[in-house]
Amino acid sequence: MPEPLPNPVVRKLKGLAQKLEPVLALGKSGASPAFVKSLDEALSQHELVKLKFAAFKDERKTLAPQLADQTSSHLVWVVGHVAVFYRQQPDAAKRKVAI
Repeated sequence: MPEPLPNPVVRKLKGLAQKLEPVLALGKSGASPAFVKSLDEALSQHELVKLKFAAFKDERKTLAPQLADQTSSHLVWVVGHVAVFYRQQPDAAKRKVAI
């Protein structure tokens, strides 16, 4: 698991995430390997990803940390039926989120 983000960075990411539309939705198929791969690809492309829990709404607080572990990302926030994940792009030239 990555090192925890400092509070000022988390606050900034939360603010940026409020303006985003969900990129992925966790449906009936659940957190399958294919879904984890698509989340991983979305993180590589966008860095900051909002995920909507269309199904498994009761398990969102346990599934979200598991998804963060599986994608080596930070779980920024879980609010309502939405979770926000962040993983910094290793290549500084390709970064889209400035923190």
